[in-house]
Amino acid sequence: MGSWKIPAAVKTPSTGAGRSPFNRGPEGDKFKLDEALDSEALLLGRVTYEAFAAAWPSMEGEFADRFNGMPKYVVSSTLDSATWNNTTVLNGSVANEVSKLRGSLDGDVVVHGSGRLVSALVEHDLVDELRLMVFPIFLGSGRRLLGDVTDPKRFRSATTATIGDGVVILTYQA
Repeated sequence: MGSWKIPAAVKTPSTGAGRSPFNRGPEGDKFKLDEALDSEALLLGRVTYEAFAAAWPSMEGEFADRFNGMPKYVVSSTLDSATWNNTTVLNGSVANEVSKLRGSLDGDVVVHGSGRLVSALVEHDLVDELRLMVFPIFLGSGRRLLGDVTDPKRFRSATTATIGDGVVILTYQA
């Protein structure tokens, strides 16, 4: 079974479709492309799914081709069907549906954004790795990175890298 990787960004300084005004440089572009190429599937919450489904199908390039072509799973209690190709809607309990999915996939699964989903995955010990991209800006408002969890969840620092305009990538493993 592959690992479950969470590149977490609750609120990225954005110019639309998740694109940041910060230059992450060639190392950052390679990091994100490798992350996509190395993943078997995307797992998304409904809000992130709807934003991605509106933006990515019209984008071009190697990264867009990978995103658009790979299997996608969206966890939602309100979405009945998906419009983005290769997408399956998971309507049951997050813990049950994701546990079943986890048992059926061999490669890495990556979750982008999807703060409430990430909190639920952390709560149920369904995360193997957290990847945080910290941008050098204070926005002054926003949501917490993760919501409440019943018990403290311990992760260990695995790697740290500074890229581009001072964006820091922190990787933690469960």
